Amino acid sequence: MIHRTKIALRTLLPKNAFARGVSVLVGGTAGAQLISVLAAPLLTRLYSPEDFGLVAVYGSLLALIGVISSLRYELAIPLPEDDVEAANVAALSLLLVALTTLLSGVLVAFLASPIATALGVPVLADYLWLLPVGVLLGGSYTVFNYWAVRTKRFSTIASTRIRQSLATLAIQLAAFKLGGLALLLGQVAGQSVGTSSLARPALAMPAFRQVSWGGVKTAVKRFKQFPMYSVPGGFLNTAGRQLPPVFIAAILGPLEAGLYSLATRIIQIPLQLINQATAQVFVSHAVEAHRQGWLDRIFIDVYLQSLHIFVLPLAFIGLVSPFVFAYIFGEAWSVAGILVAILTPWILMIALVSPLSSVVGFLNRQGTFLIFEIMMVFIRLGGLIYGLIKGSLTLGVALFVCGAVISIFACILWLARISGVSEHRIVNALAKEITFASILVGAGWFLLSHEYYIAASYFLAVLFLLSGLRAFFALSRGVDLG
Repeated sequence: MIHRTKIALRTLLPKNAFARGVSVLVGGTAGAQLISVLAAPLLTRLYSPEDFGLVAVYGSLLALIGVISSLRYELAIPLPEDDVEAANVAALSLLLVALTTLLSGVLVAFLASPIATALGVPVLADYLWLLPVGVLLGGSYTVFNYWAVRTKRFSTIASTRIRQSLATLAIQLAAFKLGGLALLLGQVAGQSVGTSSLARPALAMPAFRQVSWGGVKTAVKRFKQFPMYSVPGGFLNTAGRQLPPVFIAAILGPLEAGLYSLATRIIQIPLQLINQATAQVFVSHAVEAHRQGWLDRIFIDVYLQSLHIFVLPLAFIGLVSPFVFAYIFGEAWSVAGILVAILTPWILMIALVSPLSSVVGFLNRQGTFLIFEIMMVFIRLGGLIYGLIKGSLTLGVALFVCGAVISIFACILWLARISGVSEHRIVNALAKEITFASILVGAGWFLLSHEYYIAASYFLAVLFLLSGLRAFFALSRGVDLG
């Protein structure tokens, strides 16, 4: 019976290789996100905004260190045609993760208290020993995740994501009396789940038995552009996303950082559900597309699919969040609903640029992309800090979003040009989707503001469902959505 069910489910998957990979990863990510979504209203009643602020600051520090833990060599794992060369790149990445873990441990041992005090969360000093642990677990998972992308083991990646969410939630619910520490322990423990599932098939391959110091040294030299350009770029990009809660906690306090943390956690659900899956499968196919001369086609297809998939769902979330947040998550979180509405344009831009930016690596445009990264970070964080100094969380977030939308869209136009795609097509497609979404948002706002909640819910949910189905079937067929 189980065997027949598996066969039946496989027949529902798209036949197109790209779409099939995305569908598998989306399925796994959807299961993981469903767990998080269902648990969020309970967690917000077990933990205070200050607890979430503590985790947000820790998570930001972990992300900033994690993104450079292997000097971005893991991004090169899918690129070599030879498995032995790729295995040497993976081994190099793991060695660098171990070194970064050691250095972060030394830093925490001597400077935990000054760091926590400077960040506006003194209580974090007692828990910063978890930082090197998180670097080791998260870095190792990322390396083997990229090997799984190389070998197209998308179903394995999908299953690890579900298990990670279950492990994280189990600890956070069982140990809630520990307060913020339980949230931290759940996040760190969740990272380790699934690493062995990805590592075992990778290490069992003959290529890993041929890893050598000579091969590792060759990998250092051949892919030196990644630490030279991708490390600064990746760090700046991560800083643009992870530093806001740090600045909010330092200037306004952990409570406001917790509100921002929940808002970004909710608004990024569509992004985490589909975008990472699309990006990973795009990487595994775009290199071959570039070699065969049809990179422009896969670039525009992914861009248009992302538009169709994300615009209406994000508009829906941004529209209803100010009305429903207090009811779903508790009165203490009502401001977070307003922040969600403000953040939606930023998340849309990230959804569009994230998968497409991988072309920078194999087109050797890291230098120019680094300039964009610097511009985007300083514009975004400059606006945020100005608003926070003025004493307004919402003003700071709004200025942050305005800077992000302008700078990221300029980057998308540049990526399109170097990939052989017309900028006019990029602009026209976005304008069409935004115009349609604005009309729906206006109608939805009228219904919600007049307390026609039931009518508004049905109206928006149907449109959201129809849009999602259209994008899914188009993606399944592997066709251009334009």
